[in-house]
Amino acid sequence: MLVRGITDDAGNLNLNTFGDVLTTGRTWAIVGHTLTMASLGTLGSVLFGIPAAYILYRTDFVGRNVLRSVTLIPFVLPTVVVGVAFRALLGTNGPLGFLGLDQTTWTVVAAMVFFNISLIARQVGGLWQMLDPRTVEAARSLGASRARAFCTITLPALTPAIGASAGLVFLYCSTAYSLVRTLGSPGVGTLETEVFRQTQAFLDLRTAAVFSALQVVFVLASVWLTQRLSHRTTTALRLQQPRRQKLSRTDWLPLTITLFAVIVIILWPMVTLLERSLATDDGYGLDNYRLLLTSPGTGFAGGTTAAQALEHSVKIALDATVITLVAAILLSLVITRQVKHPGLARGQRLLDTFIMLPMGVSSVTIGFGFLVSLHAWNPSLSQSGMLVPLAQAVVALPLVVRSLIPVLAAVDPKQRQAAAVLGASPARVLATIDGPYILRAVGLAAGLSFSVSLGEFGATSFLASPEYQTLPIYIVRLLGRPGADNFGMALAAAVVLGIVASIALLLGERIRPRLRRFT
Repeated sequence: MLVRGITDDAGNLNLNTFGDVLTTGRTWAIVGHTLTMASLGTLGSVLFGIPAAYILYRTDFVGRNVLRSVTLIPFVLPTVVVGVAFRALLGTNGPLGFLGLDQTTWTVVAAMVFFNISLIARQVGGLWQMLDPRTVEAARSLGASRARAFCTITLPALTPAIGASAGLVFLYCSTAYSLVRTLGSPGVGTLETEVFRQTQAFLDLRTAAVFSALQVVFVLASVWLTQRLSHRTTTALRLQQPRRQKLSRTDWLPLTITLFAVIVIILWPMVTLLERSLATDDGYGLDNYRLLLTSPGTGFAGGTTAAQALEHSVKIALDATVITLVAAILLSLVITRQVKHPGLARGQRLLDTFIMLPMGVSSVTIGFGFLVSLHAWNPSLSQSGMLVPLAQAVVALPLVVRSLIPVLAAVDPKQRQAAAVLGASPARVLATIDGPYILRAVGLAAGLSFSVSLGEFGATSFLASPEYQTLPIYIVRLLGRPGADNFGMALAAAVVLGIVASIALLLGERIRPRLRRFT
């Protein structure tokens, strides 16, 4: 992909496209808009996430576990579902339509905050609950106000964790392609939407490759900053056992901010999505859901229905899950093996880093990379949709590997050695020693992989065949066409997608304890 941006059709080095793109005012407007939205999304997530971290992790009160459970909602929902939910809330006919924010930058920022409040709260709160409170208590006893004690003692201790989590949030916000597309691509768009525009509208793969390269630069910078701040977090602080204090009247401000975030930013869009999906001209009913079974949408001459798109999504997600599990299990076994040779140990670390690359690269870049790599070799293959499961597997692979590594790392090497001494073949050792540990984690890993693949939009938007659309692609297509029926069907389809993705994760969690019975 990157080579395509710096070579001509004959394969010779040619930097003219880079120069043309980098000297265009529109390019820097897109870069500025991408950075602005990512910065605002990060700032909003931090401003809401820090009070939530204090309330949910530092204090103890009735209902705390319920609030913490609600903050987990963003982790199980596909981004397309969230985008549609905010369109329902802030759209012209939505409860907050009077604000005039539909298809604006602020709507995208709000959706970014929805996804990342809980990330800030979990990372900062996990550290906050382990800070030794005696330093703050000593400062208060010497006359320092609560605000002064927080600013001079607690905040400096939390700054590395805040910085590390904020860097991660910035990374996610700068690669929020699904949200931007679902919410109308406001302004001049982002680097990711420009890659899609150059590819699909102008068929200019070379210019798209340059924009992808710019996207990679921003992503790598965010990853580097996050790693630096994370290192500071782990080396500069001395932590205690988690401690919580009773919620008091003086906690009214962080409690108010947390409740606002949970009720308005997280719950209200979800409730509105469900309510609007059931709304009809005569009140409430299942009209929109019935249309999903029979209609491809108003203004479309034939095409895929939502039911067919869901069937396609499930089949593709199953294929992607099988690919992901096979690859993840093999890679996890290699990474977790204890080796004595320094060269092999370095190879393991390099392999681990390589596997994590898709987490630090936009799914748009992954999809575009597949498209560019195979277009010249076999154009029909790149447009057939056969690559979609493979691309989705690449997107899900880092998450699944990360869920398997801790489990396999817990295997005592002495068990393998003892089995080998007793005459067991390597395959028998793998089946009898590592196999039970793999079974314990494979349920959650499968559910996670299936859920990620089911809701994947970025890479799929480049590779999906028009005749074999997935449900996220179908939803965005409906949102791009006028008409009340199209919008209502998009709402209903988003509800269905969210339910199916959530069920997949829940089934993975339910299967895991049952698989343990066989170990």
